[in-house]
Amino acid sequence: MSPVSATGTAARTSVGTKKDGGRSPRASVTDVLAGAVEALGGQERPGQVLMAEAVERAMEQGEHLLVQAGTGTGKSLGYLVPALLHEQRVVVATATLALQHQLVERDIPALLQAVEDQLGTQPSYAVLKGRSNYACLHRVREGVPDDQGTLVEAPQGSLGAEVVKLRAWAEQQAEDGGPGDRDSAPRHTDQLWRQISVNHRECLGAAKCRFAAECFAERARDDAHQADLVVTNHSLLAIDAVEGVPMIPEYAVVVVDEAHELSARVTQAATDELSAAEVERAAKRAQRHVASAGTGAGSGAGSEADDLADAADALRDALDACAPGRLDTLPGSLADSLALVRDGARALLSAFPKDATDGDPDAGRTQARGWVQEVFKITERMAAHSESDVLWLAEAERSRRLCVAPLQVQQPLRERLFGAKTIVLTSATLMLGGDFDALASSIGLRPRERVDHSTDASGRDPDTSVEDETLPWRGIDVGSPFDYARQAILYVARGLPAPTRGRSTGTRPDALGPEQIEEIVDLVEAADGRTLGLFSSRRAAEAAAEVLRERLPQLTILAQGDAQLPELTRLFVEDPHTCLFGTLSLWQGLDVPGDTCQLVIIDRIPFPRPDDPLMSARQRAADRAGGNGFMEVSAAHAALLLAQGSGRLIRTTTDRGVVAVLDPRLVTARYGGFLRASLPAMWSTTDRAVALGALRRLAG
Repeated sequence: MSPVSATGTAARTSVGTKKDGGRSPRASVTDVLAGAVEALGGQERPGQVLMAEAVERAMEQGEHLLVQAGTGTGKSLGYLVPALLHEQRVVVATATLALQHQLVERDIPALLQAVEDQLGTQPSYAVLKGRSNYACLHRVREGVPDDQGTLVEAPQGSLGAEVVKLRAWAEQQAEDGGPGDRDSAPRHTDQLWRQISVNHRECLGAAKCRFAAECFAERARDDAHQADLVVTNHSLLAIDAVEGVPMIPEYAVVVVDEAHELSARVTQAATDELSAAEVERAAKRAQRHVASAGTGAGSGAGSEADDLADAADALRDALDACAPGRLDTLPGSLADSLALVRDGARALLSAFPKDATDGDPDAGRTQARGWVQEVFKITERMAAHSESDVLWLAEAERSRRLCVAPLQVQQPLRERLFGAKTIVLTSATLMLGGDFDALASSIGLRPRERVDHSTDASGRDPDTSVEDETLPWRGIDVGSPFDYARQAILYVARGLPAPTRGRSTGTRPDALGPEQIEEIVDLVEAADGRTLGLFSSRRAAEAAAEVLRERLPQLTILAQGDAQLPELTRLFVEDPHTCLFGTLSLWQGLDVPGDTCQLVIIDRIPFPRPDDPLMSARQRAADRAGGNGFMEVSAAHAALLLAQGSGRLIRTTTDRGVVAVLDPRLVTARYGGFLRASLPAMWSTTDRAVALGALRRLAG
């Protein structure tokens, strides 16, 4: 099915306002939800009903709402039903492409089909992504610029053959009216996708591109302008609302799913990186366009490109002279080189000739200018070294990159998103330490602004005694259909030594000690496989996998990196005598219900590394503001990941198992109570024999 409904796409009576469309005024959220659940073959879940009613109330009264809906609640229906019934356009923003794909390809079409009679019409919906997620027909048909900005055909060899296949797919999508987006494409790498896509700076623009009428990105924007419900992602929402770049049609309400990721995704969208090699490439790509124009103000045509290339050399020398890590002050040589690059990029931009008013625009020139513009924008920000930004030097195997990110995103979110729209946030993990305060504070809502949620179901007006500048919000936990106390055991290995930072022992800070290795072997042997190992580093995961392959040869031990994640997941699910060990992407993105996973091992409390530039800067800023930086930043970060990791165990009402945390600080440290209160209400023990016995019984 196409991501866009074929019905309900007529022009609107007003921007962002739905047309009546013959919908029955008597249709209620609870009736429509009940009809959908029955038609889809589900069972009524009290938490889902409570959520739908609360979301409807928030949308109608324009009040922010945080809803913690545990795994199995059916939260997608819990917000989709009131969103489809709402009188104005609603935007749904997800953190992951997987959930976005699930919504537009499965959940929304099934819901609309199930409740068509009750609604009287089918509301329209559309999916909207960043421009680089769509194939560019101009690039497909005209070629890709090389380092000198000349448009060239597909590369030779196997890469060229794959590019040709992708181009053929894009042409077929154009002919069939398909979305032309990355999710619909045949299997490919990032490098391959870049051969048929452009970012927003490289795009010629609809007014100049002769393929604009067929453009996948423009068609998606047009569909979104006609849709009652727009599904997008956190990053695009951040660009639209926080950065003020119009990307989404006018809307009044946003539902943020996977809302525990919002702060991190907004930070990611506002983070810039730069290397000397990228500056050098931008100069090379601009060279022929500036030289052919002969308009340079320097010693000769194209001298501005030469100047930028020289500035790239100066930047490389300055970066080589710096130690990796956070840069609280700019070294003189780095400040000077950034100024050189900034000024060189500005001069080079001025040297580009303007596009002719008639005829096709020069795509190579447009894209070369876009790269130089990007260099100028980033270096201008870095050279300013604002107190609101964090600057650091990251070191890779072959190069060094300068990175800049916002110190905090609370205030921009508060002013430009929560201050302008009605926001509903939902996730299985919003309550950290047992309440919503930590998560709310991280996104710009203040704990003192919370309205007593005991009146949520009463229909009474919210507290009107609050000051005008406050942003009232409610928080509700609708629970989970799972009985965690009966289905899961939380085992904390109190007898193990606490993880060290490696300073006094001479070991790597992420290294596993012999005691941890022995504990992992005994736990996995008792479970007879069926283990998901969540580790603080790739090195620790690989080390554990290597030992278990030797000590437990009867089991299959998979480590992240052995294959792509979908392939690893398939192998893990097919054979119960299998273990899968990995890092962060497994903590948050794996869904394996049933006997496949009966043991989740967490090697240590996932605090951010002490040398993490952004986290350490935020912790220091919180301390300086009079708060507790460790609890507000490090402990909150760890609590969220622990909750996400523990949540991999119980995915259905029949699942059983053990979460084993090999870090005794979870029960011995003062902050342990805050972390444990963030986890599902599992039955807890520190008795090793109890945990091993439970695993043996499950395996038997």
